[in-house]
Amino acid sequence: MTLHHGVSLEATDRRPTVLLVDDDEVNLLMTAAALRDRGFDITSTTGGEEALTRLASWTPDVVVLDAIMPGLDGFETCVALRNMPGFDNVPVLMLTGLDDEASINRAYQVGATDFFVKATQWSLLAGRLRYLLRASRTRQELERSKAKLARAQDLARMGSFDWWQDEGRSFVNGLELSEEGLRVFGYGPDDRVNLRDMLRMIAPTDREPLVRLARQILYQVSVIATDVPMTLPDGRFRIIHVEAEPEFDEHGHCCAYTGIVQDVTDRRIAEDRIRHLANYDALTNLPNRRQLIWRAERALEFGRRLGHQVALLLIDLDRFKVINDTLGHAAGDELLMEVAFRLRGCVRHCEQLFEGVIETAGSRSHRTLEAVGRLGGDEFVALLPEVADEADAQRVATRILEALREPVVVAGQDCFATASVGIALFPRDGNTVADLLRNSDVAMYAVKSQGRNDALVYTPRLAGRGREKLALESALHKAIERDELVLYYQPKVDVSNGKMVGVEALMRWRRGDLLIQPADFIPVAEETGLIVPMSEWALRQAAKQARIWADAFGFSDSIAVNMPNRMFERTDLIEQISAAVRDEGIPHSMIQLEITETGLMKDLQRVIPSLHRLTEIGVQIAVDDFGTGYSSLAYLTSLPIAEVKIDRSFVRDLGVLPQSLAVVTAIIALAKSLDLKVVAEGVENQRQQDVLYGEGCSLMQGFLFSKPLPPEDIQVWMEQVVLPRKAPWMPPASKARTGTDDVVDVGRRS
Repeated sequence: MTLHHGVSLEATDRRPTVLLVDDDEVNLLMTAAALRDRGFDITSTTGGEEALTRLASWTPDVVVLDAIMPGLDGFETCVALRNMPGFDNVPVLMLTGLDDEASINRAYQVGATDFFVKATQWSLLAGRLRYLLRASRTRQELERSKAKLARAQDLARMGSFDWWQDEGRSFVNGLELSEEGLRVFGYGPDDRVNLRDMLRMIAPTDREPLVRLARQILYQVSVIATDVPMTLPDGRFRIIHVEAEPEFDEHGHCCAYTGIVQDVTDRRIAEDRIRHLANYDALTNLPNRRQLIWRAERALEFGRRLGHQVALLLIDLDRFKVINDTLGHAAGDELLMEVAFRLRGCVRHCEQLFEGVIETAGSRSHRTLEAVGRLGGDEFVALLPEVADEADAQRVATRILEALREPVVVAGQDCFATASVGIALFPRDGNTVADLLRNSDVAMYAVKSQGRNDALVYTPRLAGRGREKLALESALHKAIERDELVLYYQPKVDVSNGKMVGVEALMRWRRGDLLIQPADFIPVAEETGLIVPMSEWALRQAAKQARIWADAFGFSDSIAVNMPNRMFERTDLIEQISAAVRDEGIPHSMIQLEITETGLMKDLQRVIPSLHRLTEIGVQIAVDDFGTGYSSLAYLTSLPIAEVKIDRSFVRDLGVLPQSLAVVTAIIALAKSLDLKVVAEGVENQRQQDVLYGEGCSLMQGFLFSKPLPPEDIQVWMEQVVLPRKAPWMPPASKARTGTDDVVDVGRRS
């Protein structure tokens, strides 16, 4: 049992408190004694005025009033009691000797909970009081539950409603909302709202579909569950969720719906925001990879069903990394946003499209899938869900290239964001989105390799080239551990005396029975970073070969090893060279490093410190392909280099093109003035040798003297060509120079 203030009588030993009011003192004493014996705590008063005075400072569990009393009778006392704060639900039992219907009705009218005819049936009276207390407890628990429910509904912006049929079996007028439901729509508790009022809050464009839905639900007698956008009477736009279940009469006919209404505006806004973040790129606001793939998959489904082609254009910005690294990431983001804006204008871009929407949009709804999106980084994709042929896709690609042709102002300066575009068509170039993405990527990289700023349609030939490159890269990873790399050596000779003055180590790849030339695998090695371990291997191998030749025939010149730029930036290059020569017991001077002129000038400031440290330990530096790049003379005068090598492109046309002779003469003169050795590469005939020698260059390298040889053949070449002095390029022994002839040897600097 629970009292009105929430204390459970079953959970405590406290006796229920009763205020007993009766002007008959004998009856008062007898009743009080009987109730005390039956477990009640009795407080007695002999009049209504005294009872009200006591109640002003104390609340009993139940009040028992005698109906007929002088002064303030029981009826009047009950009215006054009910008007006191906190006494609305206190049980009041009216004791009366009257058993007429008028007195009973009056007892209920003034607020009595029940009545009891005066008698000596004390157990019956005690039972009636306990029943009143239990009923009071139940009523109070219901009130508390109702209050909690109302509070919960307010917090959830929810309310209940009943929607029933009127006598004409129509649902038009039968609508009742709870107080909480009225608050959802902005109404007060006393307002009355009908179905027509509800419909007026719905926009005309949404009203007709909702009415059709309601008719369908009523016809099928199904559950209601829908969101309705509405404009409330106070002007607020809200989204109201309506959910209800049917109720049936005794004949099994639907007679009403009972359900809830809930304001889900905030939730829907949050869901839309989450959905947008999941489907759109935060920087450019274009569809992201997830949304693009979903659109593309739907486009392919329609393509299969309707029998048309679908095009996928992969767009990759050219040299974006240069802009990003030079001007900063903020400038890069600014560029990407401008590019996204321009790309959006090149297609019929549809912004809002989410899963489930397209299925109900009509037979040509697939066209709304068309969009441009961002895959990530500087990669974009244009999806064309229906094209007649590849010419349609190429026209869009041309629009894209034209749109990007205009400069973009980034960080206060003009930048040009050209792009390479690869095109793949469904079903010709693939039946899945993954196939189309892969093949458009192959076409895009083919554009990159051909000079960028263009568009190319995928062909199987491009895929074959890509597969070959991938297979080559995979095999190259294993080449070092399988000991497939070898060094060939091409002698450098001094034609003035017919002696070998060093060799250049040239890397080869023995892949099975094939000997792969550097031009076929070095670019892949540089692109993948494998050039670093390959260069480290070449250093160790050259040092080992120098030791072998020194022991075999007294070799004491240098072996030149080609080094990529990134090797000179490594802090451990000197340690690697020192370890290699120390392990073989040879001097540092027997290792020479070659770097191309283009590579030298590209990363000059980062390379210079390594060049100085290498020179200090005795390793000489040669500049390869000299004359093909741009070298500042100011740098050349201060760089610690010992040798320049004239590129074979100038040597090839000596005696044929005057321009080549002019360049060669200038390089020789420059080397002489800077006290550098100069070596001519690619000498293949006697004419070239004579011109070079006549211009003052006696150090040469080329097929005229020897092709690159395996290491074991160098000694054979020495024994069969150099020592007998029978080669046509050698001067007679009587004319062999020792360094004091009239022709100045610009290549001998100590």
